[in-house]
Parts: sequence; C-alpha cells; structure tokens
Amino acid sequence: MVSSITINAPSSTANLGPGFDVFGLAVDAFYDTVTLTKTKNGISIVTDDNIPTNPQNNTAGLVVKNMKNKFKIKDGIEIKIKKGIPAGYGMGSSAASAAAAAVAFDKLFKLKLDNNSLVEFAGYGEKASAGTVHYDNVAASVLGGFVIVKTNPLNVTKIDAPTNLRMCIAVPKLVVPKKKTKVSRGVIPKNVKLTDSIVNLSNASAIVAGFLKKDLDLIGNSIKDVIVEPARQHMIPGFSKVKANALKAGATGVTISGAGPSVIAFSKKSSNLKKISQAMSKGFTSTKTESQVVICKPSKGAVDSK
Repeated sequence: MVSSITINAPSSTANLGPGFDVFGLAVDAFYDTVTLTKTKNGISIVTDDNIPTNPQNNTAGLVVKNMKNKFKIKDGIEIKIKKGIPAGYGMGSSAASAAAAAVAFDKLFKLKLDNNSLVEFAGYGEKASAGTVHYDNVAASVLGGFVIVKTNPLNVTKIDAPTNLRMCIAVPKLVVPKKKTKVSRGVIPKNVKLTDSIVNLSNASAIVAGFLKKDLDLIGNSIKDVIVEPARQHMIPGFSKVKANALKAGATGVTISGAGPSVIAFSKKSSNLKKISQAMSKGFTSTKTESQVVICKPSKGAVDSK
C-alpha cells in the first residue's frame, strides 16, 4: 500500500501578454517538489525553505486541507516541500506547490480525478498567496503545455506547445513585496476602452491559432498587450529597455511574465538565444539592476518524480 508520493511541478508563465487570467504555459526553467506522506493525524509542513509552515497560509497546505475535507480522508498528512522556483517573480512559484500537492493527493488516495477537478483543487491554494483563486498558472503546472482557462464552469483546454519554441526569462534581482501578486493586481485598470479590448482580443485569438498551427511567428507577433502591461511596467525598472533590446536581438515577442517582475522573450530554437539573453541583461543593467536570464522550453505538467 502506497503511503508516500513525490511530485515535481514546473514553473509557468501566465497571461502571455493579452491573455490575462486565461493563458498559461508550463516552462522547464525551475521545478518545485512536493512529497505527501500519510501520518496518524493532522496536517504538517516540513521544509528547509523560507515559506509558511501553517497549512492555512501555505498554498500546498490549503490544497491538502481542502481535499482532505472534501473527500473525508481520515489519515493525517505530512507535506514536504522543496522550492526550486523563486517566489514572487512571475513564474508560478505558489502555483507549482499547489499543483504538485493536488496531483500527489489524487495519486496517494487513488481518487482518479479529471483534469478540471485537479486544476480546481490546485487553484484553491492560490488564495494563500494571491488572496483570490485564479487558474492560469496552476492549470499550466498541473497539465503542462499551453492552457486556456474558461471559467463558470471551469473548463481547461490544453494545447501542446511547438517543440521548437524557446523562451528567455530575465529575472531581475529586486526586493519583491509580500503578497506581490495582490499588489500587482491592484494597479490594473477597472475600466477598459473598447478599442483596447478589441486589440487584446484579436492578439489573444491569434496566439491560440499560433499554438494550434505550431506557428512560432504568429505566436510571437501576437504577444502584445495594451491593457495590463502598460499598467504594470512601472513596477519593473528598465522594462521598456529590456523589451526593446530583446526584440532587436531577435525575439519574436516580449512581455511581463505573469505579474512580474520577470520579463519573458519568446523565440525559436534556431534563434541566437544567448544574444537575446545578454540583450535583456543589458536592459536591466541600464537601470543598475542585476538579473539572471534562464533559457527554457515548454514543459510537461506535474509528474511523479520516479
């Protein structure tokens, strides 16, 4: 009888420009590892990382607590978390732990949940970090590839990403505020001009077509956001320079990764990825900001670590 299971869940980028709270993409830049072990009673969190160990304030803890109640599981559960994804940088750090916890719980108790249910339970964990439930990052981390989230009722569509798609993610060394996602959601405009809405809708539609057709140029050229990116870019020193540099170096599209402050450039495997990475670093250096650039590709979702 299985008493313990370990799941690795990938980092992710949300929005992809115009797909705010709708699009997500799993990327192999970083991974979180979560091990669930059956115990006699209660829920405990074990970690060497600087994260909350009260299950109520931890994304994985909230997921486990919710699933334990929902399925009337009597066993206690120890949650061991190893963070590989830097928290607060727009790469789905909280979502990955939540995704890994949901998938591990499903396997440990042989629930055989469908994809939408897994994403829904994982999304519950986002309350701990973002204050609200949203599914773009968790859906990508659970399922892998490119995901489109439809809500009311929740229905997630997964599309396999083109195998030759590559991303350069520039991670600036900045002090990130606590509850950063909540803060960055606070600057988004409450009212949007119809013309801006149409621009974003047309670009978002083209991104979906690009993933379906495996057309990297269509994907990259459509990663343009005239609503959220302009409202958030002031929070990222040197953003416009980083973006201009990456495009000049050969990236097909550049935007804020999730809620930032990381910046993501989309390109092809055949592009000079090192050149794009260096150009992005120089953009940050122009405002005396150090950065780390990770070259990555689309990832599979949360999987057993065996």
